[in-house]
Amino acid sequence: MPIVSVLMPCYNAAGTLTSALGSLAQQTLPDFELIAVDDGSTDGTVELLQDWAAGDKRLHLLSQDHGGIVKALNAGLEACQAVYIARMDADDLAHPERLARQAAFLEQHPETAVVGCRVRGFPADKVRDGFSIYLDWQNSLLSDDDIRREIFVESPLTHPSVVMRKDWLMQVGGYQEHGWPEDYDLWLRLYQAGAGFAKLPEVLLDWREHDQRLTRQDSRYSLENFLRIKAYYLVRGPLLGRESVLLWGAGMMGRRLSKQLLRQGAPLSAFVDIDPHKIGRTKRGLPILSPDDLPDWWQHSTRPVVLAAVGARGARQLIRQQLIRFGLREGRDWWSVA
Repeated sequence: MPIVSVLMPCYNAAGTLTSALGSLAQQTLPDFELIAVDDGSTDGTVELLQDWAAGDKRLHLLSQDHGGIVKALNAGLEACQAVYIARMDADDLAHPERLARQAAFLEQHPETAVVGCRVRGFPADKVRDGFSIYLDWQNSLLSDDDIRREIFVESPLTHPSVVMRKDWLMQVGGYQEHGWPEDYDLWLRLYQAGAGFAKLPEVLLDWREHDQRLTRQDSRYSLENFLRIKAYYLVRGPLLGRESVLLWGAGMMGRRLSKQLLRQGAPLSAFVDIDPHKIGRTKRGLPILSPDDLPDWWQHSTRPVVLAAVGARGARQLIRQQLIRFGLREGRDWWSVA
């Protein structure tokens, strides 16, 4: 029985697959299996995988008609034998110590269900500013508290960087198709179930940036679908049992998120904004308050909660400081959602 099963879906990855497989061949942990799922490739991916499998018995090839990432992941997951499941994409590079370090962490921390690592974007000339900002944010979230605190901001873990306990993955229903990001959906289901998260401080994965990456091509990763998934799990998590929700942010992000929250039945009662041209007006028939109005609103509300939905750089920390001054506790009284 291998210690780790590496789960790698592959679709038309012939141009990058050799380097990805080469990085796994150099792992210092020898006791792993690689479950490679070809998702109906047409570019020579299958032939490359067959050649590698002939030379390395740790590689097991599954082939299916093109059915998409979720179907490929679940087919591979069913074939995985190990208690630890490592995700890997066919265009990324694992550092030699990656599997050994992450498996050892899970052995030593039974309370942790998912352990990621810091990642580096490459090639450098393809890493755009937005991607770099996202990586910096994600790489700053190391502890379970960090990840849980900001899990509704964005996906806090790089999917191909994680190693997970298979029993936790199966407990929450494996990968699911809802028309939104399948990895973020998994993190949010694990979060709701009380799973523990961690991230190693070392860079152990190089994450390839390119225009054909699934997150840039598939509509499930659009902003609207990220807002849909946040609203869905907010209503079933932090907003459960609340009777009054205040959304801090009456701009574009707050407007679009409020639409999704209302569709999910959230008891939205007011907005907060610092723009004097918005304060005193209404949005979606609800009042727009100033930050100074928030304590009084809080006192006169039943089971209230605040959602901070301002995406501008630095805004989250400024809002955090103000809510702390009001005596509100993050993760109990309020959550960042942008």
